Amino acid sequence: MSWWNMFLGMLLMTDQETLLEKRRDDYGTLRITENREGYRFLYFGEQTEQSCIFLADPAWLEYDYTRAMLLGTFWCKSNPQMTLLGLGGGALANCLVRHFAPAGVRVVELRGEVLALAREWLGLSADPRLEVSIGCAEKHIAAAPTSCDLLCVDLYMEGGLSRLQLQADFFAACQRALRPGGVLVINQWQMGETGLPYAAAMLRDLFGDSYLQVQVEEGNIILFVPAAGDPPLALDRSALGAWAAGLEPQLGYSLAPYIRDLSRAGDH
Repeated sequence: MSWWNMFLGMLLMTDQETLLEKRRDDYGTLRITENREGYRFLYFGEQTEQSCIFLADPAWLEYDYTRAMLLGTFWCKSNPQMTLLGLGGGALANCLVRHFAPAGVRVVELRGEVLALAREWLGLSADPRLEVSIGCAEKHIAAAPTSCDLLCVDLYMEGGLSRLQLQADFFAACQRALRPGGVLVINQWQMGETGLPYAAAMLRDLFGDSYLQVQVEEGNIILFVPAAGDPPLALDRSALGAWAAGLEPQLGYSLAPYIRDLSRAGDH
């Protein structure tokens, strides 16, 4: 999720989207809406647009920040084991299963109703390689050292960033969850107009200058962190560009803009 999605939600005109479902759980209200173009939206609360699904193709990624997160797969080995912390509407999970040949995609989602809505209304894939469990991301990751090759952290609540996205111990555990050669992908909000993520100082203390980052239009900053003990991720734009060009026909969009803006954390 991004601050831009929250802003768009606040501007929502009720006659532009039709309410399909509204539920409450222990964390607040969840809503599913649909517009005339065939997009469905998951809202946390009344105004926070959390996820967008194109119903004709639930593996389509509409948001820039989710497309940018796909860059993490470039550095992974073939048939990687993937873990996602936070399901949202399920578009990222659907995309990874369909287009990136994972050995498996494990998703940890805090809210059982989010999973129910994703299955009932948002076209969550029934691919047997996709496994979703309900539970606490912090507890899961602490108990799962060297368990995955790609780990995506996208944890938000109605009010914004989850507290975990600001905690050094949590991100250290996330890095320990990677196998050698693995990549940690973090969706962070930008701190004002600085070009830095909210947790910039803490992240620099943890990971030094070994990670890459890209800022996207919605205001998010996506970080790419190597496994502990691994060398910095290679920033080879030529190889990345060729890889992205090969993916473009099946994805239906280009990853080239995110490759162009990719940089080392130490350059900021």
